[in-house]
Amino acid sequence: MIAAAILLAGCTVGPNFTRPDAKLPGAWCGARCEAKQAVPSQTAPAPMSTAWWTSFNDPELVRLEERVADANLDLKVASLRLAESRAERSITAADEYPTVDGNASAVRERASANGVTSIAGALTQSTHAATAANGTGAGVSVSPSGHNGSSGSAPFNLFQAGFDASWELDLWGRVRREVEAADASVDAQADARRDLLMSTMAEVARDYIQLRGTQTDYAITLDNLKAAKDAERVTRERQANGLATELDVAEAASQVSAENAILPQLAQQEDETINRLSFLLGQAPGALRTELEETKPVPPTPPVVPVGIPSDLARRRPDIREAEASLHQATAEIGVAKADFYPSITLSGSGSLQALQFSQLGNWSSRQFSIGPSISLPIFEGGRLKATLNLRKEQQQEAAVNYQRVVLSAWHEIDNSLTQYSSQQERHDQLAAEVQDNQKGLRLAQAQYTAGTGSFLQVLDAERRLLASQQDLTDNTTQISTTLVSLYKALGGGWESTYPDTASNDKVASSAQAPRS
Repeated sequence: MIAAAILLAGCTVGPNFTRPDAKLPGAWCGARCEAKQAVPSQTAPAPMSTAWWTSFNDPELVRLEERVADANLDLKVASLRLAESRAERSITAADEYPTVDGNASAVRERASANGVTSIAGALTQSTHAATAANGTGAGVSVSPSGHNGSSGSAPFNLFQAGFDASWELDLWGRVRREVEAADASVDAQADARRDLLMSTMAEVARDYIQLRGTQTDYAITLDNLKAAKDAERVTRERQANGLATELDVAEAASQVSAENAILPQLAQQEDETINRLSFLLGQAPGALRTELEETKPVPPTPPVVPVGIPSDLARRRPDIREAEASLHQATAEIGVAKADFYPSITLSGSGSLQALQFSQLGNWSSRQFSIGPSISLPIFEGGRLKATLNLRKEQQQEAAVNYQRVVLSAWHEIDNSLTQYSSQQERHDQLAAEVQDNQKGLRLAQAQYTAGTGSFLQVLDAERRLLASQQDLTDNTTQISTTLVSLYKALGGGWESTYPDTASNDKVASSAQAPRS
């Protein structure tokens, strides 16, 4: 019987997991995403860099990104969750092996004269009395210490030492399926951590780029404020000489106030952005101010942006990998539910030494043991097993649909980012031309006003148009760079060097090691 059980141990019920087809396109959005005119930064179907942030050629951004994995608190939580899932997997895998427990005891005991043992003693006395009446015995039963049971036993010592062992044969692969599901859960947690790292690094890059854009807006506003103050000064001088009206002076002063009103808002945006970056790096508010307060330009985009090929996306994007691991886990749990329908066989045994005298505990005659199999067969569970199996099947279908949703969402995200990246660059050229035109218009308006052939209102309108177009150009430059960050995030890069996809990191060994330091 035991030999047959061992042969059956190779059987595993339930469906085997098959990696789903991601059904990705052969190419990204194609001609629809291509710019209608030549743009400075072109996408190319070449392998993308795992350290995409270096393509901006900004040393400060690189330094910030290199600190994210070790400093971000959300990533530390994700690392602890991964360690927890590895420990849970080790707990599950322990069911594959026999359990052996050692035990030893030394007790002093006395039986009650009024308890259950008194009945046994009375029956023993009766039996011996009948035996004596027949002339076949003395008619006296002796307790462990020499007293009969009806009066209770005198205290006695009992020493024993031994072990118990048991092993449930995994005939139908229930434990193997549980370990398979636990492995998939570890993979899902590992990819969830990768996805969080990728999102956090993208957020750091976006915030950094927006900070530089805000600082550029602040510098532009200061330049325009200086020009507005110069204009106000000139206007007051002209009024003193009778060449300008009081209305011109009021308009000039109003422009200065308008420029001044913009500065506090930009300063607030700068402070909030530095605080966001500080939080992402696990630091107190304003901790990065000394490091980031110097005004620098928006990081430029590279001339060529490698975007890889669609067929690589399913293995590169952590959220797709996580969804696949969740589907694997749900598939394995169907096998666990099916195995519960079948009988379970447990091999158990125990051996011990027992004696009333400690000096006799080591004698061979003090030995006792038991060994043998036991079988458990579910007969009536009130529909629980069937309902559990149906639940696991529905959960697998849910995981399969979720996988399709994640893949489709990734496809849309990349498509939108590619389209936006090309269109924003086209808009950049138009905004740059608008700034040049407004600069020329302001010079002409100032010249006409100085010559007395134009009104100061024309100068003010020209200044407002120039400031608005300069801010639009800066915002567009910032948006181009942040769109490129979104594109890199959509393509799923940036986690490979920090949390590599290796068997030593993502497949569980016997111990649950702490996450990356």
